[in-house]
Amino acid sequence: MGKRLIVQRRGAAPPVFRKAGHKRIEPVKYRKISRDEFTSSTYAEVLDLFHEPGRGAPLAKVKFQDGYQTMIIPAEGISIGSKLEYGSTAEIKEGNTLPLEFIPIRTPVFNIEIRMGDGGKLVRASGGSAIVDSKTEKWAIIKLPSGNLKRIPLEARATVGVVAGGGRVSKPFLKAGNMYHAKRAKGTKYPRVRGVAMPAAKHPHGGGHHQSPHQPTTVSRHAPPGAKIGLIAARRTGLKRGRQKRDLSKDQIE
Repeated sequence: MGKRLIVQRRGAAPPVFRKAGHKRIEPVKYRKISRDEFTSSTYAEVLDLFHEPGRGAPLAKVKFQDGYQTMIIPAEGISIGSKLEYGSTAEIKEGNTLPLEFIPIRTPVFNIEIRMGDGGKLVRASGGSAIVDSKTEKWAIIKLPSGNLKRIPLEARATVGVVAGGGRVSKPFLKAGNMYHAKRAKGTKYPRVRGVAMPAAKHPHGGGHHQSPHQPTTVSRHAPPGAKIGLIAARRTGLKRGRQKRDLSKDQIE
């Protein structure tokens, strides 16, 4: 009888699969929005910079004019002592935060709110930035790093610039130990062995001289943890076949 599968052990959440949550500093969000931000602006000073385990981008501790302190995701080029501006009248400068309504088109932005006041949800990874592609009366069309276009309300806030910590993924890990510790900070088990490389007693895909699952790898969404491996609730598998539709212009139609 083989040991429990990795999906079964992960579900029980033993220490090896837990993230080091006690090392996290605090959730990073914008401060609560006020209507004054649509008519004026306020200033904040960067007090210190921190590294949070499991997060690629650094964090900055800022203090506002009214004494409120919080953690933010800094822009590239921000340092201790930098002055940041929040509000509709803020200058279009790296690190300043404005509603999308007041950010010009083609400006790089990050930490974008999906709806007004949610604190920032999109484009928060180190080195990431989106582009304000266009605007309508109610919406700003944002081009995300993936290339997808997303419609965001004009009242939602975003920070001008690029997330600090860019180029982090360009440095190779060089050895498995470095990758282990990086994954460990996020609560990810490393290394991860393929099921087809295991014996039949340890994984449903294991066994056999050749590394083949020997069975369909699609599985129901409601399968139990011991069987919920492979392509879970797959809509389709394999290559798409058939003729591709052609878009013909009027001058091409006889």
